[in-house]
Amino acid sequence: MQSRDISWNDEARAKILEDSDRVLREAVLELAKTSEGRSSDEVYADLISSLKDRFIDFKPGPDIRKYADAIVAGEFSG
Repeated sequence: MQSRDISWNDEARAKILEDSDRVLREAVLELAKTSEGRSSDEVYADLISSLKDRFIDFKPGPDIRKYADAIVAGEFSG
């Protein structure tokens, strides 16, 4: 077996992605409840803070900014 042959099977890979999406969704919806009157930069920082310790090698991408902007715009309902 080669090192490149070591990987998660499709079922495990799908579960990892599903769990990751759930963590992101929960963080976004929780901040949407408590971020009225806050700036997008503040919400962005809170999202990063909420997510960074939940993932190995977390690096925020444009999705985090998109969700911070949507929270500030009131696009999510409780």
